[in-house]
Amino acid sequence: MEPAAWIAIPIVIAAVIASAKGVDVRLALFAAALLLGVLSGDWNTAFDNLRNDSNAETIGGLFSTALSGVSPVVRVFLETFSSEKFVVPICSAMGFAYVLKLTRADQHLVRLLLGPIRKAKFFLVPWIVLVGFIVNIPIISQTSTAVCIGTVVVPLMRAAGFSALAIGSSILLGASVGGELFNPGAPELLTVSKLTEISTLELSRSYLPQLVLPLLGIAVIVFWIQTAYLEKRNDAPLEAGAVPELDRVNYFKAAVPLVPLVLLLLTGPPFNVLNIPTGVVVSPDDPKAKDLFSTRLIGLSMLVGIGVAALASPREAKNCMKSFFEGAGYGFTHIVSLIVVANCFGKGIENVGLAKGLGQLIQANPQLLTPLAAFVPWLFAVVCGSGMASTQSLYGFFHGPANSLGADANAVGALVSLAAAVGRTMSPVAAVALMCASMTGTKPLQLVKRVALPLLLGLTGVVVLRMLRVV
Repeated sequence: MEPAAWIAIPIVIAAVIASAKGVDVRLALFAAALLLGVLSGDWNTAFDNLRNDSNAETIGGLFSTALSGVSPVVRVFLETFSSEKFVVPICSAMGFAYVLKLTRADQHLVRLLLGPIRKAKFFLVPWIVLVGFIVNIPIISQTSTAVCIGTVVVPLMRAAGFSALAIGSSILLGASVGGELFNPGAPELLTVSKLTEISTLELSRSYLPQLVLPLLGIAVIVFWIQTAYLEKRNDAPLEAGAVPELDRVNYFKAAVPLVPLVLLLLTGPPFNVLNIPTGVVVSPDDPKAKDLFSTRLIGLSMLVGIGVAALASPREAKNCMKSFFEGAGYGFTHIVSLIVVANCFGKGIENVGLAKGLGQLIQANPQLLTPLAAFVPWLFAVVCGSGMASTQSLYGFFHGPANSLGADANAVGALVSLAAAVGRTMSPVAAVALMCASMTGTKPLQLVKRVALPLLLGLTGVVVLRMLRVV
């Protein structure tokens, strides 16, 4: 690696440590991106000029050198800040999530899913994890998913005799293990799609299932066995208490969260049941019509979902658009903002030569592509608490080496996204872990310890299966 790349390593480590110490991840990543940008300037030429001529004009050249390094980072900030590819699907999906909360359609879906298992206490743990996973598909926010299922799950599991740690860790695992990766509007998929030019619908349908489902299966089984052992050891019997009856389910409302997903599935292969004309969402004369169509189609599906939600809850219909824009604002503040600064961070790392160094390492040792694509994003997400920031910052480092080695860059992107989700679930500073701890009166680190072994075994299993070309 070049000397600047070696100097950049402490900056990257400092950004990671700052995030772990509670500094806002956006501030830590953006500050690091600016420093990396300054470092990437042509300082050898600048200092040579300064030694030869120390006049004010040459000193001003030092400023120009710093500015030339920072400029690419600033351009990426402004481009991503206004990128329709991120803003439309993410903000519309979060807006839809807020409408579901307003109409309580999400609660009816949770009650419907939990209904069959409410008296089978032995199966509560794995079923609740699966319920969280399913609910996280239409509601891409892990924190919102945890709140949504927590209002029903917490009293249900308490009545069944489970400890607070078992309850909180069950919600955490289900809400954050990667259900949102089956949603075409997931920000991680948008990151991969931007580089590979494949639709997020195709990614969620063709590349994620063979990775997510094995990890989910391994993690759920190990977590179930572990929870049964720990609860028995702590004298918290699985058969204690009486499970309360759930409220009556409105099936129309329960179906509302699934409307956008069903629409997106029906408009693409292999079903192709619905044909949405391009002119509905983008002008046919727009030179970017093809690129914009899939992005705007996600936004359209969310708007249709809002309309159905309004029909399902006539009393709340008047507030649906207000809730939609509140959710869209939340999405921009908490998700798009992370994408912006993570893009800047990735650009800084790329310009300073670290990405090139990683690519050279993988090129010299092709067998390292899969494990590095899994465990580097995993570690970054554990420290910073954001799966999205990890995917956005790091996937670009593996995209080039994957192409040069003839590997499927889409499959590598799917692995990076999944590993980042695992890391986020194991992070004591992740918003979803903080929320689960708050709901159950526990500490985030305690919950993370409960889910760590199942998730690590699951991720390791997926890496082994990928290296053996099984998945």
